[in-house]
Amino acid sequence: MRHSNSRRSGIRRGLAAASVATIAALALAACSGSGDTDDGGDDADFEPLSSIKLQLQWLPQAQFAGYYVAQEQGYFEEEGFDDVEIVPSGGDIVPQDALVAGDVDFAIAWVPKVLGTLEATGVELTDIAQVFQKSGTLQVAWKGDGITSVSDFEGKRIGSWGFGNEWEIFAAMAAEDLDSTSVSITTQDFSMNALLDRDVDAAQAMTYNEWAQILEVVNPETGELYQPEDFDVISYEDTEGAMLQDAIWADTQRLEEDPAYADAAVRFLKAVTKGWIYARDNPEEAATIVYDIASNAEAAFPVGPVHQLWQMNEVNKLIWTGVDFGLVDEAAWDKTVAGALSAKNQDDLELITTEPADSAYSNEYIEKALAELKDEGVEVAGEYTPIDVTLTEGGQ
Repeated sequence: MRHSNSRRSGIRRGLAAASVATIAALALAACSGSGDTDDGGDDADFEPLSSIKLQLQWLPQAQFAGYYVAQEQGYFEEEGFDDVEIVPSGGDIVPQDALVAGDVDFAIAWVPKVLGTLEATGVELTDIAQVFQKSGTLQVAWKGDGITSVSDFEGKRIGSWGFGNEWEIFAAMAAEDLDSTSVSITTQDFSMNALLDRDVDAAQAMTYNEWAQILEVVNPETGELYQPEDFDVISYEDTEGAMLQDAIWADTQRLEEDPAYADAAVRFLKAVTKGWIYARDNPEEAATIVYDIASNAEAAFPVGPVHQLWQMNEVNKLIWTGVDFGLVDEAAWDKTVAGALSAKNQDDLELITTEPADSAYSNEYIEKALAELKDEGVEVAGEYTPIDVTLTEGGQ
């Protein structure tokens, strides 16, 4: 692959000012011209941003706990923001489209979905932090139906939410030289009803959400909740189809041309890193914070507190893999791109045809954020020790 150190450095212009705790200090730093540049040019003066918007890809839930915790714990204020608006989406807002339109400053979206947007529209966005280091996608079938691996997909009705969520299916099939045109992709909603009603042979599920949903349903034959052994489960993380998922995206051109935006990106990443650390170390409290927010949100997916705790537990497993928070792993990025390039969908159409631009990801901003946090004594790496969560009917 053609990724290079210059790519990982990503953005040519250095940041104009180091992040500090208050807007007043930020303004002083900006006006004093102190700061780092990597091109030897003059530092730019700018007014630090104190108000930003973050676009989520779904409704309030523990998948986004780090951002809500950062808000609740005052981490955004600590990094000089007076106002950070977290904008949910109920599927009616495509995060990367909202970012391109200038409606928000940063967006959370899966890497393959954005790769599709980049190629289809020619826009430039940059993955500035890879929150989920592993794929959480599953394909779930009834035990005994003969779907125990990707090699069993041919000729089957495979459930997916679409909009790029199906890419892992086709990438995994391509890796095994399977005929993707034999698969009937059936659009499912964000429940497991399609599997329960046998409208699909294998339903898509996230470890942190739909997998729990089906285990929160009473099996009419036993009167007890369904158990994992009632199903066959394929994890894409165990296949060549695994792709990077939740990432923080920024506007590439703004990063290059607007030093205030680049500075805000670093401060924003510092705050959300602290938020995710808090969610790792305090999963029960973080789940409660999100549940309270979701319960009072104008629009929310109706899941209970136990479901939120399950989700918090599973999300932490995807984030904390022993490496520093948020770094884009080059090998995982390349695997995601290679999977997308190799795959064809059920209509025998290529998902993408060319590699994304070098600017599609950069570790420059998260590395700067992590360095500042380390200087402040914050431990930014670590693994997660899962807690025991006993599911209940409906997650209540």
